[in-house]
Amino acid sequence: MRKMRYLLIGNYGVGNIGDEALKEYFLHSYPDVNWTILSAHPRKGEMPRFPLGVRSLLHPWWRTLHALYRSDGVVFGGGTLFTDIESVYACILWWWHAFIARLFKKQVHLAFQGIGPFRTSLGEWLARSVVASSVTVSVRDLHSFERIKHWRMNKKIILTFDPVISLINEKKVDRDPKNVFIIIPRRNSNVSFLKQATDSFKERQFDRVLILSLQPDNSDEERLCEKLRSHIGVRATVLPIRTLRDLVLAVASGSQVLCQRYHGALVALALGKPVSIVPQETDDKLSALRQFATQSLDRATLIALVRDAEDVLRSALRSPGG
Repeated sequence: MRKMRYLLIGNYGVGNIGDEALKEYFLHSYPDVNWTILSAHPRKGEMPRFPLGVRSLLHPWWRTLHALYRSDGVVFGGGTLFTDIESVYACILWWWHAFIARLFKKQVHLAFQGIGPFRTSLGEWLARSVVASSVTVSVRDLHSFERIKHWRMNKKIILTFDPVISLINEKKVDRDPKNVFIIIPRRNSNVSFLKQATDSFKERQFDRVLILSLQPDNSDEERLCEKLRSHIGVRATVLPIRTLRDLVLAVASGSQVLCQRYHGALVALALGKPVSIVPQETDDKLSALRQFATQSLDRATLIALVRDAEDVLRSALRSPGG
């Protein structure tokens, strides 16, 4: 039996550890699939995205087109791709990839997605169009599930959880809590978050503070982390995080976590760390994660949700003509 060939599409290659961890999940959990990774900055063995703009025309996108022609379909692999909160361009970009796949009569699968929120009718229409044409759809949070349900589509939507949790092997890390405060900001964390971080530090005498930068090559994040470090003082250290394992080991070393990053909070929850999750105003994925935390669902229950969606997707990938 030949291996199925699929293009794996996501926000890969932009230096975000969460997206790279999602890519790792698909490569690890579907070994019977021959994946072609589409990336913003392709590494060896990866391919560029389809062009959408003048600069992207300079990349060898025709190789990607050839890979699509030879494939059984495409999988949008995790993350919150279809939202226009930062820019409607994101919805246009991913809709464009789905549109090209449909032109080639290839199956489209939305796997472990966050859908929305939306601030424009165009962004919502583009997302709705892709959901309607997808063979399988699984979403990682209740907000996305309810949003699609409101669209009243005659389509089965699977409510699951973020699959990165299945990669976190809690037995292989030292979870003995030390008196270390872990802070995980975003590059655009606001003054309120900085104040909460410094107030929390002052309220409890931590031996050390680790500021984890999950996008260490981003200049905005670098400046914000340095600003946070200067507010706290000599006991604070900025630690660049480039892999999921780095993140797990760093969070495991702490006794308390303050977080505004989705996958940072996810790791803290998986390791059973006390964590304060601070959503941004327009970011409902962290709000959804905080809801999971308040429900006190254990890791085994969340992984079972992942496995259910995984089984449905695996079965569909093996039967592309079904």
